[in-house]
Amino acid sequence: MATHISHSPAETEALGEAWGRAAASGLVIGLTGDLGAGKTQLVKGLARGLGVTARVHSPTFTLVNEYPGGRLPLYHLDLYRLETRNQISAAGLEEFFYQPDGVAVIEWAERWFGEITNSKSNIPNHPNRYRQVGIETLNETGRRISYEDFGA
Repeated sequence: MATHISHSPAETEALGEAWGRAAASGLVIGLTGDLGAGKTQLVKGLARGLGVTARVHSPTFTLVNEYPGGRLPLYHLDLYRLETRNQISAAGLEEFFYQPDGVAVIEWAERWFGEITNSKSNIPNHPNRYRQVGIETLNETGRRISYEDFGA
């Protein structure tokens, strides 16, 4: 597992931008962290790295925001308002969890995939390429961003 310490929202966005430049189609990124931890900041950078020019904002009330027009489409999902796998399935979001035709980023991913340890076998019905990301608030602007890749 890799760890990155971000000292500002701009540094969090820069990490996301680097990931966006390197992302391949089919990548699923699961984000965990408290409210205000910086999940959406990371997605803003990811979008920029993919070449998405639209304004990125949290999909808390819409559940999914789609951003076409970049090198790859970006699907930004937020499971905060959904508490169970049945609610997530009923909302029709599963299509974004496995082999998206671009990059899917899922905030509150633990609500679908559960808590991930260090083994691909621990991810129920895992995507082929999955990056598990945890964001921990250290102070007002500091964040510990831990991530691990699973799959091809």
